[in-house]
Amino acid sequence: MSYFVYMKKFRLLILILFTALLTACVGPKTKPEASISSMRPHEKFAYQINSTPTLFFHGMLSNYHSEQHMVNAALSSASSNSVIRADVNADGKVKLIGQLAQNAKNPLIMVNYINNIQLDYEKAGRYSENVVLALKQKYHFKQVNFVGHSLGNISMMYYLLAQNKNKDLLPVNKMVTIAGPFDGVKYSNIPDNLHQPANLQVINGKPNKMNSSYRQLTKINPANVQHLQVLNVVGNTGNSSDGVVTTQSALSLGYLMRNAQSYQVLQLTGRMAEHGRLTFNRVVERRMINFLWD
Repeated sequence: MSYFVYMKKFRLLILILFTALLTACVGPKTKPEASISSMRPHEKFAYQINSTPTLFFHGMLSNYHSEQHMVNAALSSASSNSVIRADVNADGKVKLIGQLAQNAKNPLIMVNYINNIQLDYEKAGRYSENVVLALKQKYHFKQVNFVGHSLGNISMMYYLLAQNKNKDLLPVNKMVTIAGPFDGVKYSNIPDNLHQPANLQVINGKPNKMNSSYRQLTKINPANVQHLQVLNVVGNTGNSSDGVVTTQSALSLGYLMRNAQSYQVLQLTGRMAEHGRLTFNRVVERRMINFLWD
């Protein structure tokens, strides 16, 4: 079998394996009244205002559209008044779409990976590095906030790992992780660094088994997270899973964040705790907004 035929079949296999993940990451279509934007004026709160941007990272086979619901919730709550997009091509080159207002408060950045079938975790980390460096060069930011869903969390975590060597990267102030597959997922015939170890158990945030990617992340320098505040959102629709990521894999973030300034977990159950629905969940919206800017 030629190399090109092999790669064609490999890509087809990956697409088949992650069909369910595509549906989960895109999420449901929701009516406007399902959003925080339907809050009455007196229900809105006063938020801390600063120039720190919040970057949103989507998951596998998804794009920036999956981030729009949370972004719109932030805009409607008056916690932010400006948003742009950062497109990242397959080579990691960043193109900023739009212009932040000079008086931008709590600016929002929707990160959009053109290559959304990215199984190279280190490359995904370089994508997030390039976005931050592009924003730093144009807007002279001093720090950033991160919000990630599904495999978007991996870009964020490998960014923290990259800070071990690259001192030009901006510090992360606050981070919201939603349905993060930190110690893998239960899909067969996928690379080991994506696969959840068998019989995984997590006690006080520490997994009893670690895949290769997780072990790599344990090398994050404590100095990179000592001022970081973390909110970990975990869904469970039954059988300790959100339908894609197990509760154990999501909760394994605790050990990686053991040196963080603060770490809290929001566990949700029910239909809206499904993997793709979590970013459309009103409870998640409100907790995210209050965590970032209250």
